[in-house]
Amino acid sequence: MLPKEELFQAQLAVRRLCLYRSIAEDPLVQTAVRLAEFILEDLPLQVLETYHVLTGMLASKELAPAGDVSDPWQDHILDLIIFDDNPFTRKAELISTGEMGTSLLETAKNDLGCLQTLYRLGDLLIPATSSFLQDHPKVRPEGPLPDWKTFQGMGGPQREDVREIKNMLAEEGDWTRLVEPLAAYYAQSGAGPFGRFWGFQWDGQGLVGIPNPDPIRLTDLIGYEEQRRVVLDNTERFLRQLPANNVLLYGDRGTGKSSTVKALLHEYGSQGLRLVEVAKQMLGDFPKIAAKLSGRPQRFIVFVDDLSFDEGEHEYKELKAILEGSLAARPENVLIYATSNRRHLIKETFHDRDGEVHRQDTVQEKLSLADRFGITVTYLAPDKDAYLSIVEGLARRHGLAIDTPTLHRRALEWEAWHNGRSGRTARQFIDHLIGELALRV
Repeated sequence: MLPKEELFQAQLAVRRLCLYRSIAEDPLVQTAVRLAEFILEDLPLQVLETYHVLTGMLASKELAPAGDVSDPWQDHILDLIIFDDNPFTRKAELISTGEMGTSLLETAKNDLGCLQTLYRLGDLLIPATSSFLQDHPKVRPEGPLPDWKTFQGMGGPQREDVREIKNMLAEEGDWTRLVEPLAAYYAQSGAGPFGRFWGFQWDGQGLVGIPNPDPIRLTDLIGYEEQRRVVLDNTERFLRQLPANNVLLYGDRGTGKSSTVKALLHEYGSQGLRLVEVAKQMLGDFPKIAAKLSGRPQRFIVFVDDLSFDEGEHEYKELKAILEGSLAARPENVLIYATSNRRHLIKETFHDRDGEVHRQDTVQEKLSLADRFGITVTYLAPDKDAYLSIVEGLARRHGLAIDTPTLHRRALEWEAWHNGRSGRTARQFIDHLIGELALRV
């Protein structure tokens, strides 16, 4: 027997959404609701086609890993709720539910009831479609309908905070009771794109979330402990809303400058740190970027990698204005971290020294850009002993069965034939050695 009343209630639920209205416009949700409508309107061809379209869409979704919510429809609805950007989720980031007002909380409560109806729709559609098609021999398939509940998970590991809130929703019989726990989640983990992603890139038009940022972690980095401590101390002050400085990480290539900054994301992302990577050519967009970040509770590091300027490049003036404080001031929740292989960020030429009345002013303007950063951390290429110490540390971490004299000899041969001594060269050598030893097994 067709669950006509339940299918009709699902149609009502999607139309009653208010704060979470964008979920009603989601293509997967719209396809599922159309399928329910076609069943109720007794349109067999449309039911057959829409069911298979919906199944194909669900098949392409990256499911949660085994042990988490494994139904792709249910997992999708949970993602939509957890990462939605609306007045309730935004306010939950900033204030307690006691400060929101009764009307907003009641509206959120009603929306959650509607969303739970949609969440349960997936359990109805497979048997309803199968039963419906049994009554229409001309379109009835010979075998069973494809069942999206049997699809295997393809996604990577989920963040612990996301896993916990999903499991709480999946296990709760009445979502209208979850307004406060959900608000607490938004307050802790963020709402909208800043809850979904920890890392972003600026593409000239907006912030693009990075689903799988560089997995490098601080524990993966060996050597340069003193330099990293300076960066970590400054970052921790920033997260605690204490005075903190913009940072320039300067030094030889391959010494771990960029890796140090990227590793901050995994160390402090759960504490509200977000990383926004901006190309130097787009520094003129900083006012636009700042407008999107200002007023959010998260703390943002704008990351400019491999920063240097050649003759004719004038973006350094944009950076100087940002660092010194232009009329459009840098928001208090934003810092600039940059890496460079040059101590003087702007290439000086003899042309700068000749043919200009105030040439000394030009030279000083260019050479002093690095001084605008509050902290400069220097990463120099390691000497022989430091290089071998990094190699030994990486070998121990990976549990490589190789004696120390052989390891040292091979490591020195590798750096002589490849890119010279650096932390990057050490990691490349260890990666090569791991593969070589694995092939011998």
